[in-house]
Amino acid sequence: MKKSDIDASIILQNNKPIDDFCGLSSNEMHHLLYDTFGEDSPLHFRKDINNSTLDNIPMFRIAEEFLKIVQRDKQITLTKKGALQRTVLYELYDHNFIPVNSSDGGISKITNETDWKAGKSARITVELAGLVKNSANKLSITKKGIKLLLPENRLQLFKTVFEAFTTKFSFSYLDLYTRQPVGQLGFGFTLYLLEKFGDEKHSSIFYGDKYLKAFPHNIEFFKVYDFSSPYMLFNSCYFIRTFERFLDWFGIINFEQ
Repeated sequence: MKKSDIDASIILQNNKPIDDFCGLSSNEMHHLLYDTFGEDSPLHFRKDINNSTLDNIPMFRIAEEFLKIVQRDKQITLTKKGALQRTVLYELYDHNFIPVNSSDGGISKITNETDWKAGKSARITVELAGLVKNSANKLSITKKGIKLLLPENRLQLFKTVFEAFTTKFSFSYLDLYTRQPVGQLGFGFTLYLLEKFGDEKHSSIFYGDKYLKAFPHNIEFFKVYDFSSPYMLFNSCYFIRTFERFLDWFGIINFEQ
């Protein structure tokens, strides 16, 4: 067999749909994992994202309003622990983009940034995106942040925040599960699954099973406990990180507890 024939065979194999990947090929999965927003990735931002859509993306709205506060105040001093001062925190929280729900269904009172995971995540995300900078525990907006706050750059601001949250912010930062990027590694595959199956109502376990089939090594990060199995712990972790936070915070899904 000639080398050209071998090369052609490899190309064909790498572009063959794989059942475990729900129809994606090895090449498509590779791009989805390691160049999620690249030209060759099967995942792309919709072209019809308008201001009305952006207005209904809670996490983006928190990040946007926070940038406006930093720009207005020129500089924001953080607490000794590196958190937002209450005045800034309350001003941001009062927009009610992502409220903190108490166990009885009401709104919990927040006393510090740790009480509001969405707000803390948004603040860290804009830092990771290079939209604000931290110097001596004081935050100020960057030239990039000022530019993207211009009305004509609003869509690019959203893309910047979304990419920073999914690729730079660590989903595991918010919970006590494994530090491994369960749910975050391959977040693009979950979005692909939603595009493929999202027209009908499914449980999070439906998506968790398909994610685990594509990335079976994730089960190894969970141990047997008296109250739960590795499989159930994985599904719980995947649901909280992916559905309850990432997808819901960005207004991508509606889910029922």
